[in-house]
Amino acid sequence: MRLRWFWVIILCFSTDLYAQVPNRPFPQHVPYTKGSIKPNQIPQERLDKLALSFYEQWKKRYIKPGCHPGEYFVWFERKGDKQCVSEGQGYGMIITVLMAGADQSAKETYDGLYQYYKNHPASHPYLMAWAQTKSCHDLDKSTATDGDMDIAYSLWLAAKQWGSTGKINYLQEARKMIASIMHYEVNPHNYSILISDAIEYDSKDYYDTRTSDFMPSNFKAFENATHDERWKKVVDNNYKLFSYMQETYSPDAGLVPDFIRHINKKPAPAQPNYLESPYDGYYNYNACRVPWRIATDYLLTGDKRAKTFNDRINKWVRETTQNKPDNLSAGYTLAGNDIKHRYFEALSFIGPFAVSAMTDKKNQQWLNDEWDYLVNFKLKDYDYYDNSIKLLNMIILSGNYWQ
Repeated sequence: MRLRWFWVIILCFSTDLYAQVPNRPFPQHVPYTKGSIKPNQIPQERLDKLALSFYEQWKKRYIKPGCHPGEYFVWFERKGDKQCVSEGQGYGMIITVLMAGADQSAKETYDGLYQYYKNHPASHPYLMAWAQTKSCHDLDKSTATDGDMDIAYSLWLAAKQWGSTGKINYLQEARKMIASIMHYEVNPHNYSILISDAIEYDSKDYYDTRTSDFMPSNFKAFENATHDERWKKVVDNNYKLFSYMQETYSPDAGLVPDFIRHINKKPAPAQPNYLESPYDGYYNYNACRVPWRIATDYLLTGDKRAKTFNDRINKWVRETTQNKPDNLSAGYTLAGNDIKHRYFEALSFIGPFAVSAMTDKKNQQWLNDEWDYLVNFKLKDYDYYDNSIKLLNMIILSGNYWQ
C-alpha cells in the first residue's frame, strides 16, 4: 500500500512539473505568411534581445500584486482611482504566455494574472469586470469586450504553452470564456461586436461597434478552440463592414474611426463625444490598434482580406509622412489629415503602423525605419497603454507571435 501511494505522489509531482515546461519558449521565430517581412537591418538575435529587454522593463513596472495572495494585475498607471482595466489584463496575459521560457517565472505570473481575472467577474461569471479601484473593488459589473477577447485568447495560448493538466485547465477555461463572449458580446443578428455585455437588444447602441474590437486572428483561434462556426460569420461580416467604411469614408487613407454606428442600416462614423472624446468618429486612440490587429491575421493565417485592408493604409501613411516615421501624428481624420495639436509621438500609433508594414516587401525600408524609431523611446516617458502596445508589437515585429 505504501509503495502504491509513493508512485501516486511521484506521478502527480511529475505531471505538475511537466506542466511547468513551456512547449513554445521565447524566441520562436515564427514563419509568417510567405511574402511578409520583418525588420532586416539587424540580426534576428538582436531583434529577440531588444524585445526581451523591453519585456523585462515592462514587467518590472506594470505587474503588481493584487489584494489577495497569488494575484497579479497589470497596473493602469494613469491618474485617478483605477488600478487595473480588463484591456490591460488581456495585454499582460498574452505577453506573459509568449515570453515563457525566456522568463522562468512566466507561468507563476500568468496564473496570478488569471487569478485576478477570476476574482473580478462581471455580471456574467466567465467575463471580467472592466475596471477596479485601488482598493480592488470593481467600478461596476459590466465588461469591456476587447479585454475579454484578449484574456480568452491568452488562455488558448496557455493551453498550448503549458498544457491543461495542471492546477488550471486552461483549455476548459478558454472554452467557457469564448462561449460567454459569443453569447453576451457578439450581436447575434449581424455578428457585429458589442462594446460591452451591458448592451442589450433594446439599447440604442446595439448596432454600434468599437473598431479595435475586431481581432480576426483571435476569432479564428476561438473557432478552432470551440468548433463554433459562428466565429467565421463574425470574421466575414466585420471584414465586409471594414471594407465598406474604407471605401465610403476613407478612400484615400483607408482609415476607420474609433466607433461605427448604425451597422444594421447605414454604417457611419460616430458623432463627437459619442462615448469617449470629440474624436470618436476619427482615427484616434482606439482605432490606432486596428492596423496591428488586422495585419496579425495576415501574418498568421494569410487572409488576403487583411492584406487588402492594410495595403491602402500603408500606401497612405508612407506618402503622408514622406517615409519618415518622425512625421507620424497621434490621430487623424478619416480623410488622412492630422488632428490639430496632435503633433507628438504616440507609441500606440507608431507600433501598429510598423506591424501593418510587415504585410508587403515593398515596405521594407519603411519597416526598418519604424522599428528603429519605435525601440528608441524610453519606457519611463510613456504610460501603460503606449508601453503595452509597443511591447506586443515588438513581439510580433521580431517574429515571435504565434497561434
